[in-house]
Amino acid sequence: MDLVKEINRLKKEKNAVILAHYYQIGEIQDVADYVGDSLGLSQKAAETDADMIVFAGVHFMAETAKILSPTKKVVLPDVNAGCSLADSCPPEAFEKFTKAHPNHVVITYVNCSAEIKALSDIVCTSSNALKIVESIPKETPIIFAPDKNLGKYIISETGRDMLLWDGSCIVHEAFSMDKLIELHKKHPDYKIIAHPESETHILDTATYIGSTSGMINYVKEHQDQKFIVATEAGILHKMQQEMPNTALVPAPAKDDNTCACSECHFMKMNTMQKLYDCMLNESPEIHVDPAIIDRALLPIARMLELSK
Repeated sequence: MDLVKEINRLKKEKNAVILAHYYQIGEIQDVADYVGDSLGLSQKAAETDADMIVFAGVHFMAETAKILSPTKKVVLPDVNAGCSLADSCPPEAFEKFTKAHPNHVVITYVNCSAEIKALSDIVCTSSNALKIVESIPKETPIIFAPDKNLGKYIISETGRDMLLWDGSCIVHEAFSMDKLIELHKKHPDYKIIAHPESETHILDTATYIGSTSGMINYVKEHQDQKFIVATEAGILHKMQQEMPNTALVPAPAKDDNTCACSECHFMKMNTMQKLYDCMLNESPEIHVDPAIIDRALLPIARMLELSK
């Protein structure tokens, strides 16, 4: 069976839109209507007249798509495609934490569950986090969740004293400083670019720190340079497609794995076969409680207003 042909046939037949995160395998990115980072993809899907959103990403991303398009059917190729960062912030524990600090403004990174968004005052992305935090009056205390590394980066950039939830992304914590130094010795003319979810010692080595789309744009603007890329290695597919003559190397992980780079096994759970199956069967479908949707929309709307 020609999966690409069949997926394209089902897309027309079911009036579906396929979204693929930058960390998906190359074949999925190539068959998608839109490739991007999580919130941007959900916003794109909300603008379409598609009846079904097929989100090739992880669970919290599909939930965000459902929050922004509550009347559309949202499916995920593998319902077990979770997220170590989202899982590090259980709603019950986080609600207790926020109640213990009632005078704090709660800002959460979009990489969290629908329930956590619903417990937030404002949501942010890695590209607008600094702007969102700086919009809060200096005398107002802030809780920032779930990513402590992104939180530490924001503190270092803004000087704000924020209360951080102790969560992190295993992919961005998997980079090996020793191996990165070795790699840089082999490629001294390569500049390091990093995602702010990475640990501080990795960020300290970076020429540029930014979101997935920010990193791609930075490389586009500096195509004559060479880069070591410290984020999930899937991003190199789109970077290399758009900048075929730019030399790119993935930052090395602590563990010796097949690609010697940092990959998210949750992201890689989605396959072309699963993508086809989920479109054919319109399952697994993502459901979010309407009350949670109503509450989660408010902090997202506040973010969009503050980001203008």
